[in-house]
Amino acid sequence: MITRIFRVRVPAALHQAFEADFLAVSLPLVKAHRGLIDVRVGRPTCWTPEEYLMISTWQDERCLIEFAGSDWQQAVIPAGMAHYASECWVHHAELFG
Repeated sequence: MITRIFRVRVPAALHQAFEADFLAVSLPLVKAHRGLIDVRVGRPTCWTPEEYLMISTWQDERCLIEFAGSDWQQAVIPAGMAHYASECWVHHAELFG
C-alpha cells in the first residue's frame, strides 16, 4: 500500500470557498478512482494556519498511477482549483508494519 500526502497552502481569505470546492470537486475526484483504500482531508491549525491536506491510501503504485498519471509525484489539481493554491507539495510513503 502507498500513502499519498497532498499539502496545499491557501490564503486565509480563500478558506471558506476553498473548503466548499475541495469537498465538492477534489474529494469526489479522488474517491472515484479504483484502488483507493481510504482518503482523509484536514484543515489548517494554529501551527499551519494556511495549510490543508489530503491523505489517501492506495492499493499499489499501479492504482496510484491510474489516478495521478505517470508523473504521479506531482499534484493533481482539478479544473477550477489552481487559483486557491499559493504553494503545494506531494509526498508518498510505502506502508509497512
